[in-house]
Order: sequence, then structure tokens, then C-alpha cells
Amino acid sequence: MENFILNCHRQVNAQLEAFLPTEDGSAERLHGAVRYSVFNGGKRIRPLLCYGAACAVADIDETTIKIASAIEMMHAYSLIHDDLPAMDDDDLRRGKPACHVEYGEGIAILAGDALQSLAFQQLIDIEGLDQPTHLELLRLLIRGGGSSGMVAGQAIDLVSTGSEIDLPKLVEMHRLKTAAMIESSVIMGAVGTAKADEEQLVALRTFGTSIGVAFQIQDDILDLESSTEELGKEQGSDMNGGKTTFTSLLGLEMAKENVTELYNNSIESLEIFGDRADRLRSIANFIVTRNF
Repeated sequence: MENFILNCHRQVNAQLEAFLPTEDGSAERLHGAVRYSVFNGGKRIRPLLCYGAACAVADIDETTIKIASAIEMMHAYSLIHDDLPAMDDDDLRRGKPACHVEYGEGIAILAGDALQSLAFQQLIDIEGLDQPTHLELLRLLIRGGGSSGMVAGQAIDLVSTGSEIDLPKLVEMHRLKTAAMIESSVIMGAVGTAKADEEQLVALRTFGTSIGVAFQIQDDILDLESSTEELGKEQGSDMNGGKTTFTSLLGLEMAKENVTELYNNSIESLEIFGDRADRLRSIANFIVTRNF
């Protein structure tokens, strides 16, 4: 598994390095902010899930690498905008100054905009795919990262800050804000192989949604239990920001029980793949046991 992770990081980072605009020309500061935000020590969880899903149904190839890179650019854009003063107002990201702190709020907004469009450009530039597969990849990225997914969840989060929301609303918010993009990362990895059947895609959707919500609950737990140094952002930022979290609503122990239940659901959904899904199982285990 260690070699799998290292290969994913190496290949995706090399693709991003080659694809992203260089820090020169008239937009030097913008492109510097783009690179600063992409190469700041991210865990690359979503690319790993994309790789793992490709392995579950077929093999990793150049298409997988480019899909995973597009996913990471979409994720990096979301983090830049999440940290802005008008959103979560976080000054730290992965232990370093957030993009808007380092480059200014205006450039940070534009860097996020640039990364979103670059993610789509990366998918469009993939060669050798038939048109239905190409269009499905674009649709999945739009659905996971747009107003039917991540952006809708962010909007709910924004208007709910400072007020209490009930559990169904909280689950819906994070199903959109976090799990939708994680689910898309998984499905895109499988679709990119052009070998996934409908039964496999249904199973992978269940896996992606379950482990995506578990990811968010684990984040809420770490916001209480981990340190600023381990998290790479201010510990307790959600509580201090007046947000309803799974831990504030359910309590710490019940939140942990929910993580375990969702993790078990995600693992059960992978039974049809046999040992081909072992990488996805390992990534899921990391998601629910991590301390950062």
C-alpha cells in the first residue's frame, strides 16, 4: 500500500507540475498563488480514491493520472475559497498561511477561479476517450463540485453558521459539501477505465457517499481532539466559528459510533470486487483513523 500511495503522489504531482501555468509573465502573482495552494503538502485523498477505484475495476493508466489531477485542482480551489474571510475565515491551511493571507484576498479568489477552470481543461485535454466517457467525466466533476454538490453544501454551511441545525440538515449539508466530491472522485476513477459496469458503479457510489460523510465526521472529531500542529489549521475553528458539527449535535462518543457504522457500510459495499478493492479499503481505514 505504501508504494501505491507514493506512486499516486509522485504521478499526480508530476502531472500537476507539468500542467499548471508557470510563475512568469503578466499573471506571475496569480500563478504563484495557484502553485502555492496546490503544492502545500496535501494528503491527495481524492486522487488516491480515484486510483483505488480504477484498480478495483481495471488498471491505472495515463487517463487515471489526468483525472486524479483534475480532481485535486478542483479540491484545491475549494480550499482557497473556504478559507476566505467571507467564508470560514481561516488563516492557516496545512500548517502554512492560507492563500489569501499569503497573496491577498483578491488574488486568492482569482486563484480559486483559475484552478476550477484548469480542472475542466485537464479533463477536456485527455486524449483517446470515447465521447460518452469524456462527457460522463465532465458531468461527474460538475455534479460533485458544483451547485448540485460541494458548492450547495458550502452555501448551506454559510447561511447556517451561528444557528443550530438538526441532524438531517447537517447530514445533507455534508453529503453535498464533502461527500459529493469524494463520491465523484471514486466514480471518475472507475469511469475513466471505460470498463466499469452498472453494478460496480452502484457499489462505488455507496462506498463514496459512506466514506465521504465519515470523512467529515472524523474532521469534526479531530477539531476537538487534535492539535493545531497536527491539523495544520486552528484547532477548534468550527466551534469558535459558531458552526453546528456532528460532535456538538451528537456528542463525541456517538459521533465516533457513526464513523464506525459508515466505515463498515463502505467496506461492505466493496464485497463484489474481492481483493481488487483492497486499496480502497486501506484508504477508507486511513480516513477514519487519521489524526490530521
